[in-house]
Amino acid sequence: MDKREEIVKTIQEMAGRYSAYEIFTDWIRCLALSIEQSTHLLRDERWESREQEYIDTIKKYSDEEKTKIYKMTAYLIDTLEDGPDDVLGDVYMKSDMGSKAAGQFFTPFHLSVLTAKLGLMEQIQAYKIGKLEKIEINEPACGGGAMILAAAKVLQESGVNYQEAMEVVAQDLDWKGVYMCYVQLSLLGISAICVQGDTLSSPYDPERTEKGHLLKTPRKAGMIV
Repeated sequence: MDKREEIVKTIQEMAGRYSAYEIFTDWIRCLALSIEQSTHLLRDERWESREQEYIDTIKKYSDEEKTKIYKMTAYLIDTLEDGPDDVLGDVYMKSDMGSKAAGQFFTPFHLSVLTAKLGLMEQIQAYKIGKLEKIEINEPACGGGAMILAAAKVLQESGVNYQEAMEVVAQDLDWKGVYMCYVQLSLLGISAICVQGDTLSSPYDPERTEKGHLLKTPRKAGMIV
């Protein structure tokens, strides 16, 4: 069974009351929020706000539709067990949403991998001989996280544990892209801060960026993955 094709098929089957784009967006939002909420020990105002956002989103769907959404999550997790890959970007494009949603198109993953190979080899060698403590990646327009995922794949192919080596800041203006990136990096155990905002006018600043615009992956939050 090609599980990413099953995700595409499920989205298409659900489309009717809501468009495929809305279903995909709601699914990713709920998944990102559920992961992020699990990293908080204290239920503060920000936690309550995100919990309400999750509830307001998921309540649109019937019990049968919710079951399908949960199955899509299981398919995604199973697919990422095979290693770093931009599964969500692929699903997005295969669901024919790229030309309809604000002009967004996701880079084919093999091109992202090629770019990562060209740009990371010096850092990988420096890391292997102990000259670098971490391989830091700052992605100012992360989309679904393809370039970061490609970097993880290149590290893995080079014999480097990307979960231990990578330290990531990923920023995008579109919340959907931030959620997509956050979900995939979280499920792959990558240490990352995902930021919603305009990188040019408001680049990430750990002291000044509003906490409501940040999502820390479980590994970044210090959780075991």
